Amino acid sequence: MKLGFIGCGNMANAMIGGIIKNGLYKPEEIIVSDAVEASLIKAAQDLKVNTTGDNKEVVEKADIVVLSVKPQFYETVIGEICKEIRDQQLVITIAPGKTLKWLDERFGKPVKTIRCMPNTPALVGEGITGICQNEYVTAEELETAGKILNCFGSYEVVPEHLMDVVVSVSGSSPAYVFMFIE
Repeated sequence: MKLGFIGCGNMANAMIGGIIKNGLYKPEEIIVSDAVEASLIKAAQDLKVNTTGDNKEVVEKADIVVLSVKPQFYETVIGEICKEIRDQQLVITIAPGKTLKWLDERFGKPVKTIRCMPNTPALVGEGITGICQNEYVTAEELETAGKILNCFGSYEVVPEHLMDVVVSVSGSSPAYVFMFIE
């Protein structure tokens, strides 16, 4: 497997759908895990990806791991997978409020980490995602992450101190406007 998702809720499904639609990865090159069996069934039926209930299996099989669980579950999930993360693996996170320093502390070892914040328009392939990376990520790995993010919109590299601004302006504002439209 080339790409793994831990968590396959709405945002992960939008990301995976865009990745497959744009031909970056084939469904058989993607593996997803989720604690909710119904989410796994939906991902297998709709996206035709490999599924598992085991987060460690995703880490074992994927070169790139996307952590797409709700922020309150990050600490538990990282505690579960941190020993399985390999030196060459890239981890992409989509949790607001979880800084690179916080993530580094939870992993307890050097991990190539990209922090990003996609927004609701990603659900229709028109998202804008702010990203930042830690010092272990190479320019080539950042470019690889950019190719993934371009599959459901576009992205902009920003300094980490601006990620909370990205969350509030780019992340929350479109969702708020969407609620007005509804």
